[in-house]
Amino acid sequence: MKTLRQFTTFLAGLSLLVPNLLSAKSVHTASAEPVTLRLELDRPVLPADARETAIIKVALDGRAATAAKRAPVNLALVIDKSGSMSGDKIARARDAAIEAVRRLDRNDRVTLVAFDNGVHTLYPAAPVGDGREVEGIISEIMAGGGTNLHGGVTAGAEQLRRRIEDNFVHRVILLSDGQANVGPSSPDALGRLGARLVQDGISVTTIGLGLGFNEDLMTRLALRSDGNTYFAEHSEDLAGIFQRELGDVLSVVARRVVVEIEFPDGARPVRIIGREGRVEDRRVVVELNQLYGGQEKFALIEVALDPAKTGASREVASARLRYEDAADARPASQTARITARFTTEQKEVVAAANKQVQADYAANLLAETKDEVVALVDAGRRDEAAARLRAVGSSLGSLAATYDNDAVAKVAAPAAPAAAKVESDGLSNAERKSYRAEAQQTYNQQSAQ
Repeated sequence: MKTLRQFTTFLAGLSLLVPNLLSAKSVHTASAEPVTLRLELDRPVLPADARETAIIKVALDGRAATAAKRAPVNLALVIDKSGSMSGDKIARARDAAIEAVRRLDRNDRVTLVAFDNGVHTLYPAAPVGDGREVEGIISEIMAGGGTNLHGGVTAGAEQLRRRIEDNFVHRVILLSDGQANVGPSSPDALGRLGARLVQDGISVTTIGLGLGFNEDLMTRLALRSDGNTYFAEHSEDLAGIFQRELGDVLSVVARRVVVEIEFPDGARPVRIIGREGRVEDRRVVVELNQLYGGQEKFALIEVALDPAKTGASREVASARLRYEDAADARPASQTARITARFTTEQKEVVAAANKQVQADYAANLLAETKDEVVALVDAGRRDEAAARLRAVGSSLGSLAATYDNDAVAKVAAPAAPAAAKVESDGLSNAERKSYRAEAQQTYNQQSAQ
């Protein structure tokens, strides 16, 4: 984390940092491919004769999947049946899980695991068939006991591993409303579990229900396994969440996605904004377990550039994408590169601004700030948390005004009132959960559909 002075200095520099439309040249981008690699630069025209900081957007566009070509699904439903889930919560969870099963084809595979103090594999991994057997078992789940969350996820994953070598989309959907109080229970422990599972191609989506669950644990597990995360404050939200999640699971078009970005002399990657990845000298590596059809996933990379003379044009980065086609397990690859032109005319720089990249950057910067705010409030440093929010809101507001960017203005607008609320009251339990979930959803470009 930067100090407040470093953070404020960095934000001040954003007033000069504009989104740039990039000129990217891609290979293997035919419409028949399930994924298209795209590079965009926040300013395709940069100020000459000065060191500059730019933002590169490395985007992956998933082509909409068709029912005829979609990959088969290997799904584990892992449901908390502890005592706190009694009443409407478990009833709504049963209904949502049954509707999820009904969206699967008869040759998809499903596992049902329920957990309380112990772990109960109620329906070992098997083809869905007509779904009646598993639906009947779901309808009989009753609440009572503790919360062995780690054990539940592990059991679900072990069932998925029975077909791990087959051409399936492997996904655990975890629903819990309480604190993990049996077995490993720290965010770090669940994060390590997520990291192990993603190595086997298994992603975990977490659904936190109500106000009693540990949002740090749930978001860490989803983040490290490249899954989605949801905060359902009310049990009636579950049906819509399960439908959205199944929409993603059934639309996977690529797996084991790796993007390697190389930077030439004169360009140095500083950091990845939001999304996880590795910065290795002049190389950045970003990995995704699964990519969904009809969606864009991207990474934003901050890059330091050496001065260039006016009129010059030079390469800023090149990228190579490798993935496995989810429909037939065929390996595929693409390449792309991005160049920038340099000028002493500030009007040219401003006119070339890529407003969408700018908006994406603003959203991820605010998401990072929300995560910092949670940590600062937890440490009793409300004033510093409020200052962080005000600083980013002010900087993004200036950026929006300079480039007449309504999308950035919309991102910036809530920062000042949020800062005042944090300063006076801190964060409520619901607000803390929302901050964590919204930050993770922004980093992951999670679909709101």
